[in-house]
Amino acid sequence: MANHPERYEGSAQEYDVVIQRDVPITMTDGVTLFADIYVPALGGEQLPGRWPVLLERSPYDKGRVGYSANSRFFAKRGYVAVVQDVRGRYTSEGEFAFLRNEADDGRATMEWLDAQEWCGNIATLGISYTTATQQALAVRQPPKLATQALFDGPYNYFRQTMRHGGACEYGIAFQYVVFMARASKQAAEDPVVQQGLDAMWASLTEWLGHQAIVKGETPLSLTPDYEQWFFDMLTTSDYTDYWISPGLSIEEFVDDYPDIPLLLETSWFGHHITATLWKYEQLKQRHRTPKKLVIGTWLHGGDMFTQSVAGNVEFGAEAALEDNNSLRLRWFDQHLKGLSTGLDDEAPIQLFVMGGGPGTKDRAGRLLHGGRWRDEYEWPLARAVDTTLHLRADGSLSDSPPDIDERPTAYTFDPTDPVPTVGGNFTNYGTSGFLEGGGYDQISGTMSGDRSAPAPLEDRHDVIVFRTPPLEAGIEVTGVVTCTLWVSSTAVDTDFTVKLIDEYPPNEHYPNGYALNLGDSILRMRYRDGFDRARFMQPGEVYAVELSLQATSNYFAPGHHIRVDVSSSNFPHYDVNPNTGEPLGLNTGFTRAEQSLYHDRERRSCVVLPVIPS
Repeated sequence: MANHPERYEGSAQEYDVVIQRDVPITMTDGVTLFADIYVPALGGEQLPGRWPVLLERSPYDKGRVGYSANSRFFAKRGYVAVVQDVRGRYTSEGEFAFLRNEADDGRATMEWLDAQEWCGNIATLGISYTTATQQALAVRQPPKLATQALFDGPYNYFRQTMRHGGACEYGIAFQYVVFMARASKQAAEDPVVQQGLDAMWASLTEWLGHQAIVKGETPLSLTPDYEQWFFDMLTTSDYTDYWISPGLSIEEFVDDYPDIPLLLETSWFGHHITATLWKYEQLKQRHRTPKKLVIGTWLHGGDMFTQSVAGNVEFGAEAALEDNNSLRLRWFDQHLKGLSTGLDDEAPIQLFVMGGGPGTKDRAGRLLHGGRWRDEYEWPLARAVDTTLHLRADGSLSDSPPDIDERPTAYTFDPTDPVPTVGGNFTNYGTSGFLEGGGYDQISGTMSGDRSAPAPLEDRHDVIVFRTPPLEAGIEVTGVVTCTLWVSSTAVDTDFTVKLIDEYPPNEHYPNGYALNLGDSILRMRYRDGFDRARFMQPGEVYAVELSLQATSNYFAPGHHIRVDVSSSNFPHYDVNPNTGEPLGLNTGFTRAEQSLYHDRERRSCVVLPVIPS
């Protein structure tokens, strides 16, 4: 390769693999965690010398097929791959506590690796929880940490994924805790616990339909620590010390992050899109080393790289990338082995601009929305033009602000009859037809073809729809969409929600058109002035609030409408506000709230779109 600098270099498969199972690594408090170590070999014998090391710390069983396949992939190409069960999970000792121990346990593991005779520089890799474990150990600044591959992971779980705008991301949190409890040590050791949790998982859609899960009254109580974890997330609604640790909120420790090359990946319909973009933006400002960002259309990265579908929407074959490990191998070859893999010749950001497809159905019945990849060199995009569209009393979205005193739009929010979740920016952990992430038709109001379709969301009295006239020219929106609402309520506390939609005109496949959700947000009004403590409303008083939606990149084609839906619930994605002002998650009742949305010349409710000039 050295004689052909015009050719890219890369590690080829040239080794066998020797696997060391259940290697003990002692933490600073004496607890032992266990790891599987995959080492390059020939003829069944481990090769001597130092090798670059790849570490992944996981709560999902180091022996699972995916970890084994990934580890063998890298070991065959000249890396030592290490997968460790985190504290309290599978083979490792101690008590599991969601992301509480990962900074110190990660640092201790790195020190153990550093002492091994085969250990060269160390990189970490993973996705979601195993991205959070990487970030937690990074702020402890272990000396041999050379680079990381941070796929679709958190920035601050309070701001997104477990809570959002003061609300609990109920469906995500509840599913995830049950998912984890089923694989807990308690379940593995007690068939009664396992059977109870398995039965709960099999009927999870029914449990998700409950607006109030009572502590001690579900099979989750068979694993008290996991049940307490769920209720802590549900009821700890103020931003307190509970949420502040390197595992849960890297935002609070971002100044301690080492200046190392980072590969980040996320997706427009994933539940870590906002977190990944915050992280990229903040670390780019602070660091000099390379940062690469890939933003696709899948739900949660990793194995989904090869998918071109999110929910009921098909983005075309081009949306799918090659397998997960090929990208990571190029990154590690570049930054651990010093090979020239072509990364220096690429733009630092690759993002997929959704839209522009024919708007018909594919053979699986999915919307053909289309899109294309594009290179970018910054985030947010400096050339984006903030474009304001005003919410008007006649239901229009207009670039002209109201010049008269339009009467406010009023609706009743009944928390016992919440607006159902139809798609969104999150990943489902096993439900079917009740809480599904991705893009879905807001007109049909259903997520899967085998369910009886309820009425369109816009036909509900508590969903207020605003739309532009049919677009004469296409418009690309790429970035974070914000919405300012002027609102009042008869309640002391309530919620307001906003959803951005690309609304297709009717065609032969969709006689009523297709309303594709792109992003949404929620604000719990007791936190309108900050999340440190509740500040209740004065009934009837008008407040101006701003909601930030998840970032998106979408081309609204000619003839389409840009649509914004305003409401006060989106369940079970978010928990329902009882409107009573009681402690959240512990309310004893519900009350209706009469909501008013203002859009007059003094109180201009509007949405601001980052429009990319054509």
